[in-house]
Amino acid sequence: MSGSLRNRGRRNISRGASEDTSSGSPSDTSRNEPNSDIEVYSKEVLKELIKDNLPPTPNNFSLYFDRLLEDKSENFRKQILGMLELEESNDAENTIMLEKSLKQGFSSVKNILNVTASLYKNINLMTKILQKRKSELDDSKDEQGALSIISTLAGDVGKLDTILKKQTGNLKIQYDETAKVVKNVENETIFDNKYGVYNKRYLMTKIEQEIALVKEFKHSSSLILIELSKNLIADVDNEKATIMMTRTIARLLLKTSRRSDTVAYYGNGQFAMLLKHTDLESAKKASERLVDLVANSNFFLGDHEIELKIAIGITDINPAYSVEETVVSTMDGIDKAYLDDSCDYHVSLKSKT
Repeated sequence: MSGSLRNRGRRNISRGASEDTSSGSPSDTSRNEPNSDIEVYSKEVLKELIKDNLPPTPNNFSLYFDRLLEDKSENFRKQILGMLELEESNDAENTIMLEKSLKQGFSSVKNILNVTASLYKNINLMTKILQKRKSELDDSKDEQGALSIISTLAGDVGKLDTILKKQTGNLKIQYDETAKVVKNVENETIFDNKYGVYNKRYLMTKIEQEIALVKEFKHSSSLILIELSKNLIADVDNEKATIMMTRTIARLLLKTSRRSDTVAYYGNGQFAMLLKHTDLESAKKASERLVDLVANSNFFLGDHEIELKIAIGITDINPAYSVEETVVSTMDGIDKAYLDDSCDYHVSLKSKT
C-alpha cells in the first residue's frame, strides 16, 4: 500500500537544513536541539546505531529503539509506549494475505456444496427413472423375477437417498455456521478486493488515529478524496468501462503514494489518501501530480483513446473535527472542484460556527 512520493516528505527537511546552516546564531542552533523526552531518546538511538556502524534504516532503528528502551526506567517506558499506542502499528500485509486465503477457502467450500447438491439431484433423478421403469414393468406383466430385482434396486436407491439427505442436511448446517464466521470476519476486514486497496473501515480507523496523533504532536497531515470525473462517466456512458477506469485510478494511486500514506476505497467510486506529515500546500502539489499522472495515462475503449480525468477534494486533519466531518469536508472540496474549470482539485476547510 505504498508508492514513491518521497521528495514530498524531504522538501521541508532540506529547507530546514539550509536555514539552519545559513546562520551561526545561537538561536538557529538551538532549534536543532531536542525539546522532548522522545526526541532525546530518538537521538540516543540514532547515536547508538552510528556507533555500531549500522545504517539507520527503519528496521534497524525500530530494533534499537525497542532494545534500548528495556534499560530505561519504568516511568519512561510507560511514557514512550503510551505515545506508540497512538500509532497502533500492525502487520497489515499479513492480514490481507490471511483474508485472501480465507475467502478462497470459503469459495472452495461453496464449490464442494455445489457438487454435492448436483450429485443429490442426479440420484433423485435416477430414483424417479427407476420408479417410472417399475411402473412400466408392472403394466406390461413381465416376469416376476425382473420386478423383484427392480424392487430391490429401488430399495437400495431409497436407502442411499435417505443417507444423502441426512448428509446434505449436515452439510447445510456446517455451511450456515461457516457463512456466519466468514461474515463476521468480513466485518473486520481491512482490504477491498475489487480495487486492491484498503477499505472504508480501515480508512476511518486510520483517520481517527491520525487525529489523535496530530492533537498530541502538533504536526500537519492532510486527507484527499478522489473520484473519476462525473462528466467523463456521463460521456462514456458504459458501466463496464467505468469500472475499468476506476480500477486504473486505484492502481495509479498506489503507484504515486508513499509508504506512510494510506490509500483506501471509500465507496461510491471514491478513493481516499491519508497523507501523514503533509501540510495543505504539499497536499495540493501531490494532487497536481496525481491529476497529471492520470491525464497522461493511456486508456482505450475499443479503438478510442480516452483521456482520464479526476476530481479531488482536499482538507487538513484537524483535531477540532470528527472523522466524519473531516471526510465531509473533502466531499465539499470535490463539489467545488467541479465548479472551477481551471483546476481539478479544491481545498475545503471546515470552520466552527
